Amino acid sequence: MTEKRPHTITTHGHTRIDDYYWLRDDKREDPQVLAHLQAENEAFETAMTHTRQLQQTLYEEMTARLDPDESSVPCQVDDYWYYSRFEPERDYRIYARRRGSLEADEEILLDTNQRAEGHEYYALGGFEVSDDHRFVAIAEDTVSRRIHQVRILDLQTGEFTSDLIEGTSSSLAWSTDGAYLFYLKKHPETLLAYQLMRHEVGTGSNADVMVYEESDNTFYTTLARSRSREYIFLHHHSTETSEIQLLPANEPLAAVKPFLPRETGHEYEIDHANGRFYICSNWQAVNFRVLATTLDDSTDKSKWQEIIAARTDAMVESIQAFDDWLVVGERKDGLRQVRILAHDGSRDRYLEASESVYVMWPHLNVNTHSSRIRYGYSSLVTPTQILEIDLRKGTTRLLKQEKVGGGFNSHDYLTQRQMVTARDGTAVPVSLVHHEDTPLDGSAPALIYAYGSYGYSMDPSFRSSIISLLDRGLIYAIAHVRGGQELGRDWYDNGRKLNKFNSFNDFIDITLELQKKKIIDPDRTYATGGSAGGLLVGAVINLAPALYHGVVAAVPFVDVVTTMLDESIPLTTGEFDEWGNPKNRAYYDYMLSYSPYDQVKQQPYPNLMVTTGLHDSQVQYWEPAKWVAKLREMRTNNNLLILHTDMDTGHGGASGRYKRYREVAREFAFVLDLAQR
Repeated sequence: MTEKRPHTITTHGHTRIDDYYWLRDDKREDPQVLAHLQAENEAFETAMTHTRQLQQTLYEEMTARLDPDESSVPCQVDDYWYYSRFEPERDYRIYARRRGSLEADEEILLDTNQRAEGHEYYALGGFEVSDDHRFVAIAEDTVSRRIHQVRILDLQTGEFTSDLIEGTSSSLAWSTDGAYLFYLKKHPETLLAYQLMRHEVGTGSNADVMVYEESDNTFYTTLARSRSREYIFLHHHSTETSEIQLLPANEPLAAVKPFLPRETGHEYEIDHANGRFYICSNWQAVNFRVLATTLDDSTDKSKWQEIIAARTDAMVESIQAFDDWLVVGERKDGLRQVRILAHDGSRDRYLEASESVYVMWPHLNVNTHSSRIRYGYSSLVTPTQILEIDLRKGTTRLLKQEKVGGGFNSHDYLTQRQMVTARDGTAVPVSLVHHEDTPLDGSAPALIYAYGSYGYSMDPSFRSSIISLLDRGLIYAIAHVRGGQELGRDWYDNGRKLNKFNSFNDFIDITLELQKKKIIDPDRTYATGGSAGGLLVGAVINLAPALYHGVVAAVPFVDVVTTMLDESIPLTTGEFDEWGNPKNRAYYDYMLSYSPYDQVKQQPYPNLMVTTGLHDSQVQYWEPAKWVAKLREMRTNNNLLILHTDMDTGHGGASGRYKRYREVAREFAFVLDLAQR
């Protein structure tokens, strides 16, 4: 048992005793805390020793399905074709270009395998080429806390300049002349990107100029060039409100000006082409609509022209503007679709799909003058495809088909979507995939996954690692619980703040329905979720532990109340519109009623694997560490309860193309081992 050191927290006159608060060490240097985590890791390895061969087999299977020479679809910018690629057995991408044609000699710009040498963790967060194609600005994270260093590579010399900028986000944007680089400085405590800085190439970062500072710490800030290349967009967003500020890219010394000043409850995104701005907005439109305007009229919504009206049966998710076309990512009938409209009104169509359950999305399209539009397509049984449609000729060609090795044949697997009626009468979708030889008669084990937060929809797209489960007779299910946005904005709103219990109940009710209909084996039902999805499965096993034989909770957000009361913790203030602010008594009481850490009970719990990263900046490592300690104290059975802390990584786990599959193999081995007992 973990040592108990009672810590008193009193809020709204209510007192909680946190016996494991001492496991929090912001500096990650406390010898006792580190020793505790190491002891947990040793116990974890002991418990998983007998699965080592299975882990290795799974790892080899998963990596064998990868295309060893995988590359991105080349993208033309001016006279250059840019792309990235992998080399066999290498963990990181090589960034390259060819001039004039794809048959020209390759010019390697950056080999991140070399950049990663000597680092336990490496992530390239930003890669931006200047308009004259001379410089590349990169943002690198070697700690796994999403704090980046920015460097500038001179492509004429092949050497990095002396420019070095510390403590940034990954967002970068060049001025048109390539003389200035814009970046976002991160707050040293909250890690929020809050200052827009202008850096003159060839000068020291101490001379950088602050262009704007975000004073509201409930907003996140990002930075990007517009697709037209004419503007730099400074985007501020919270859960319910957004604002975009503009800076002409050819006027780098100018001040930023809002496209439309923030209005509480108004969310919008913009794109620019051919002198007009196109807006995806929820103004008088719960599921968003599309409008257009000029810069002169941007701050007067009454002058905006409606292009696509608001609907109850479809939600606009994204827009890409072109000189003659508008490409819209919509969510209709619970599926992501692509809609294309001609500005002259001559065309309005949805791109067709060959399956009933799929995902389709607008792909990267960098040229606003083009009539050739790229889009992506995938399903649970169809590896990702990148296609290009020529809107003038009406022809479509396949640019890339994800290669899947290891003898994979998509015809060996079946997928379907079912609707489950939740306890309040709401129909909730669940996507299923299984091997064609696996019967849906209640005899097969199942792994159920969900996220259910922030409006992030868990779409039924292809994931090659899942094949290792399907080939061993497991059914894989994605529960599209409320809190995502699969069925529109209301689906999200009904799964957050004071409606959060809907997410948990949906997951439980889907599990019960699949068991009662004898689709999955009730004695071998498993659940998994990460981050906010870890909160979900953490709450679920407090509410209905007997439904699951085992659970994997990855980097789980489980100490909700304590974290949301502490504004010094990164991300806390930006989460108030998601979970509520517990300084308000109503939110405090509601949050407390489901917080996985606070609601641990004296009851039997499923077998449980918990993972975290010491340097996690999204969910601090001490949340899962405390949770495991309390579960170990309170549970009334002796099922597996193991915690693994990666001492070198953060929220995203291991970096590197192959390394990450070690983690997946470990989680799958945990589930498969239980299913075979």
